[in-house]
This record gives sequence, C-alpha cells and structure tokens, in this order.
Amino acid sequence: MTPTRTTSAPSKPIPYIYDDSEQLAGDVASRLLSNLAQAQKERAYASLVLTGGRTGTAVLERLRTAPNRDIVNWHRVNFFWGDERFVARHHPDRNEKQAREALLDHLPVDPSRVHVMAPCDGGFGNDATAVANAYQALLCAYGRLDRTPLFDICLLGMGEEGHVASIFPDSPAVLEKQREVVAVYNCPKPPSTRISLTLSAITRSREVWLMTTGDAKASAVATLMEEGVTPQLLPAAGALGSHATRVFLDAAAASLLSNCADLRASAR
Repeated sequence: MTPTRTTSAPSKPIPYIYDDSEQLAGDVASRLLSNLAQAQKERAYASLVLTGGRTGTAVLERLRTAPNRDIVNWHRVNFFWGDERFVARHHPDRNEKQAREALLDHLPVDPSRVHVMAPCDGGFGNDATAVANAYQALLCAYGRLDRTPLFDICLLGMGEEGHVASIFPDSPAVLEKQREVVAVYNCPKPPSTRISLTLSAITRSREVWLMTTGDAKASAVATLMEEGVTPQLLPAAGALGSHATRVFLDAAAASLLSNCADLRASAR
C-alpha cells in the first residue's frame, strides 16, 4: 500500500526484499504498470525516467510481456533517461539501445515523447557538455522545470559504491545544485564520459525507485538505510522522491540489513 504523504519533503527509503532478481523484476513491472495507469487517470499523461543495466532492462522486458500492459496508454507516456553513456548511437552500452530493444520498440509509443540524450555521433558531435545543455533545454521547453514533481517515477540502479545514474561518490556532479543535467567526465567505470540527471532533478520525482541485486551491493544497501549518510559518501542517499522512495532488493543485496527477515515477510 502506498503511504499517504502531505509534504513534498524528500521521503525516507522504503525497502522491498525478494527471493531473487526474477521475482523482483516481475513485481516492479507490475507496480510500474499500476502507477503509470494511475498517473494517467489523475493527470492524463505519465512521465517515466528509465535506467540501464541488467536489473533495469529486466524490468522493461517484463513490462513488454505483461498480459495487462495495455492498462497504460503508452502514447501518453513521456520517457526520459536518468543517464546515458556517451557512446555511438548503436553501441551496445547505450542505455537508449537497451531500452528500445527491451521495451520501446514493442509498444505504440509517441516518438516525440521519447526524450533521448544525444550520442557522441549525433548532432552535437563529441561535445558532451553541449548534449547536457540540450537536454536541460529540452526539459525547459516542456515546461517541466517549472513543475514539482518533474517526473512521476524515476527508475535507478545503484552501484557497488553507491552511485546512481552517473553520479559517483566525491565527484563534482554530486554537489551540483543549479542544473538538472550535467556532463560527467572521468567516471571511474567505463565509458568515462556520460550525461546524467543531477540529484536536484532526481529529487523532483514524485517517486524514486532504486533497484539493486547481488551480494556485491549489500554493503552499499546497508549504508543507504542508515541515518545521516551524505550523498557525497553515497550518492544513492540523495536520490529521494518527493512522495516516496522505494528500494527494491533481492535477498543477496539485502543480506546485511539487520531486519532482513522481517522486511522480506512484509514485502510479500
């Protein structure tokens, strides 16, 4: 049950724990369909921020094959990306390519509502800063910077060191307050150049859904659930929705949580 909130202050993360990544992907996809349909019922349109990676792609694949996927009017969904690897358009690492193959190419979406971050072989060439500026301008053109929330749901993965989108610990991007979109250089994980929403943009999502699996993420998950953790140390700690922040975990990723058994029971 979605908790009722009367404030737009960032919300405390709520964990959901599943036996494995397959169960997680199925439940997140089901919840996502319901939430997008409800957003359209209330506001005619829905807005969704997509993420890449194994878990994010698995969720999109489950959306594609869901028997009730048509409860959402896909023509009235605005798609955005939380970040993008600054590589060529057809490069397999590109989040857009993964999302199109897993979901978007199989749905009756409105192409004008699929808001991609330009590749390095696109109209801005190899200028990542120009791409970030263009994406910022795109949000302005849609009037979304005048709204809170910016997005209905923001899907995010989380790295072993707690990065979200392409916001890494102790990077200049984690401190950015003035912009919603930045170019990120010298990332510790390849490819080294990326485009990313900032935490300022992410926190203007109605709901943020963090999804992570595997025991390699367990330490970061345990840190995330502690009080007083700063985004500089763990960027995921700054990725909070205005209405809800949900953290979807498999048992391995949740293994260091002290109340893991109780949380697994409550997720069922």
